[in-house]
Amino acid sequence: MQDYESKRALINEINKTSVLFIKEFDGIAEADKDIRVNQVDRAPSEMIAYQLGWMDLIRGWDKDELAGKEVITPAPGLKWNQMGEMYQNFYENYRAYTLGQLREMFTVAVGDLVEWFNGFTDDEVFKPGGRKWAASTASNWPIWKWVHINTVAPFKSFRGKIRKWKKVRDSQ
Repeated sequence: MQDYESKRALINEINKTSVLFIKEFDGIAEADKDIRVNQVDRAPSEMIAYQLGWMDLIRGWDKDELAGKEVITPAPGLKWNQMGEMYQNFYENYRAYTLGQLREMFTVAVGDLVEWFNGFTDDEVFKPGGRKWAASTASNWPIWKWVHINTVAPFKSFRGKIRKWKKVRDSQ
């Protein structure tokens, strides 16, 4: 897993990889947004919905903890071995939006996430125990790892997925 020397370095990586990811959707027709192709496990709309779902989920955990609510990770009624169900919920939550709307929502969500992340101290970001929700699994990750694994890492890996989707779609 990539390491970061500072909170600013992680923010810069979030901003860079998010722009590269969302730019890959240039030229995809609205009519194709929900089409799945062989060799790629998600449709374009699902790829963006996945990103939106995770960014919202992480910020929601923090909002709930700060409000004194019990935070259940990954989500109420779901366990970590039930991610497929959670992803289906993400897809359903965003299914009615156009590709253009999803792209705009993604850009806004990244901005909101960066603003939220800026509110943490370096100790909260880099030391385990910065938030209870971050310590909710046996891994006891510091906040930065949760943010990285649910932003930068999928922005990069899904960029490859959407490129492959376009290549397969173009060859059909």
